[in-house]
Amino acid sequence: MYAIIRTGGKQYRVREGDLLAIERIDAEEGAEVTFDDVLLVEHDGTVSVGAPAVKGALVSALVEEHVRTKKVLSLKYKNKTRQRTLRGHRQHQTRIRITDIRPGD
Repeated sequence: MYAIIRTGGKQYRVREGDLLAIERIDAEEGAEVTFDDVLLVEHDGTVSVGAPAVKGALVSALVEEHVRTKKVLSLKYKNKTRQRTLRGHRQHQTRIRITDIRPGD
């Protein structure tokens, strides 16, 4: 059984027990969160596709930790003037473990 959920503007294919790094969500570490924006659910060989979401389907997950990704560097350089701009960015993420997938109606 698997599901496709949408969170943080992205879509993820999840199964029970999966460890996933998603865009940061506002929840404490160790808290249980549910995703009700489930786009597709496969259960016992039958596939339910939502329009846009599957009615009544829920995916539960446990928040394991909040982390930051590796630093991404961005360099702008202008020729002849020796103008340089170096910027770094680290994205905030939340690691979750999928605990339960409940198919909808």
